[in-house]
Amino acid sequence: MGIKTVRDMDVKGKRVFVRVDFNVPLNDNKVITDDTRIRAALPTIRYLIDQGAKVLLASHLGRPKGQVNEKYTLAPVARKLSEILGTPVLFASDCIGEEAKRVAVGLQDGDVALLENLRFHPEEEKNEPGFVKELASLADIYVNDAFGTAHRAHASTAGIAGLLPSAAGFLMEKEVEYLGKALSNPVEPFVAIIGGAKVSDKIGVIENLLDKVNTLIIGGGMANTFLKAQGLEMGKSLVEEDKVALAAEALRKAAAKGVKVLLPTDLTVAEAVSAEAPHKVVGKDQVPPGWSAVDIGPDSARVFAEEVKKANTIIWNGPMGVFEMAPYAKGTEAVAKAVAESDGTSIVGGGDSVAAVKKMGVAEKVSHISTGGGASLEFLEGRELPGVAALGKKGQMRKPIIAGNWKMYKTAGEAAAMVKELAGLTAGITEVETVVCPPFTALSTVLEAVQGSNIAVGAQNMHWEVQGAFTGEVSPVMLKDLGCKYVIIGHSERREYFGETDENVNKKVKAAFKYGLMPIVCVGEKLAQREQGITEQVVRNQVEKGIAGLDNDQAASLVVAYEPVWAIGTGKTASNEDARQVIGFIRNVISKIYGREIAAKIRIQYGGSVKPDNIAGLMQQEDIDGALVGGASLEAKSFAGIVKYS
Repeated sequence: MGIKTVRDMDVKGKRVFVRVDFNVPLNDNKVITDDTRIRAALPTIRYLIDQGAKVLLASHLGRPKGQVNEKYTLAPVARKLSEILGTPVLFASDCIGEEAKRVAVGLQDGDVALLENLRFHPEEEKNEPGFVKELASLADIYVNDAFGTAHRAHASTAGIAGLLPSAAGFLMEKEVEYLGKALSNPVEPFVAIIGGAKVSDKIGVIENLLDKVNTLIIGGGMANTFLKAQGLEMGKSLVEEDKVALAAEALRKAAAKGVKVLLPTDLTVAEAVSAEAPHKVVGKDQVPPGWSAVDIGPDSARVFAEEVKKANTIIWNGPMGVFEMAPYAKGTEAVAKAVAESDGTSIVGGGDSVAAVKKMGVAEKVSHISTGGGASLEFLEGRELPGVAALGKKGQMRKPIIAGNWKMYKTAGEAAAMVKELAGLTAGITEVETVVCPPFTALSTVLEAVQGSNIAVGAQNMHWEVQGAFTGEVSPVMLKDLGCKYVIIGHSERREYFGETDENVNKKVKAAFKYGLMPIVCVGEKLAQREQGITEQVVRNQVEKGIAGLDNDQAASLVVAYEPVWAIGTGKTASNEDARQVIGFIRNVISKIYGREIAAKIRIQYGGSVKPDNIAGLMQQEDIDGALVGGASLEAKSFAGIVKYS
């Protein structure tokens, strides 16, 4: 969708206002009974903490109708979040005013605070400009990670994004990517399953999907209206009489577009909509007078399941029957099982649909469970969501990263002087992430010298252990304690001179992530290997072994540097096309390990005699997201020329 994400923002030392969806259920004792929504925001919160941001969270809870109501205070949420994070979470008793400012100004790097319920103020839902300005005054950057409220043009979802640099959090990114890809570029066959009570709630979704799906499955109460449109008598079943003509028109449109529509062929009917009422299975044309359809029948469940299992893209929103009552949950459960067993990409949204996959213990087998009920429906209708539209856009999905590896050059004083000059030459450049990796002895002085600039600092190596009798080594904890953001792992010189193996690289990569560092993983072939024609074999082995065993969030955060050994320090550079081909190959290898969506997020650099006069050509190549620079990064003007390649 082209929206900026939190990865595209320099957040270190910045106050970041994060709109989250902490609208969680509480019992009468104000105890949270389901913390799913809190946990869904953790990847974004933890990322910001690790990046040294000052995190200011904001949410609504319940419907306080613009008035302070202790029933809807977020104080219990702050306590629960503190418990989950294992770190104190400050709580401000208001979301604007002196109390909010006091808490915001007092935040230190890595601190987290939660503001009181936004909807205690009527100005929130009205998107009142003065209220928007007060919220924006608390922070430097805005991040929206609340997809469930993205369809509302409120102060904290749309207004504030117009006043601050803005981006999506990881949850928002995931929602938009999954739903967006399903609508714009689905892998066929594409099957949509639409259920629930009323046609009126989802007719917009159905009409939008008719141009995209191969098969449309309709169940639940809304199926009754479609069956009535086919001339069937539905007894006392829920039927929207004023929508029968609309349902008939939708069926005609589907036939004209060649979309297969599956409606129930049999139904579970009951004398009353009650779990204790007499019930039985009948054909769709045999609903007894006075009885109501309460679920699809077993034959329908079987046919629906068979169609779902053949799909490569699945969207499911809405139950197949009165799911809340156990006797009438079988149809919904059959569909849930089929969705989970499918090899395709599956997206589930809507409370009952989500409840079904969770109840059956198959939620982890679903590709994506949407956190937004109304938001996901409006997205599927093809409507623009204010909370998404307001976010910053980016010209490319991956932010370029230019990193300078200074190797065994520069004293601490020389390093500090150079990086100060570099900071002046690259001031204001935010579209490229600039990184310097000085020797260990200069890390502290360089970190101090880059304060207030857009330059990040990385180390050139580390051990995978936290501590121990490893003379001459440094640990990830030591680097993180200094303030390093990145660490180079598996550089060809480490492999050549110090016997670094792919297995060691993998240990270091995992340790880096565990302790909050971002690894730059180096891979590349020697000249003899290139001449033997085994470049791809060598690079594949290094990638597969070096980055094995990561979770998806870790993998997506990787930086990989392709550095042909024969081009390092030799003055020789792979042609632009050679570099593009190998880097494209690396991305393909990663996609086979972690999937195409993860591979598309990973930044891959080229390294090997990169200079100001060849960087532009390299950066124009598809899949090349930056450079790992050696000798040309040792002089400020030269490195600045590379950073300012565009």
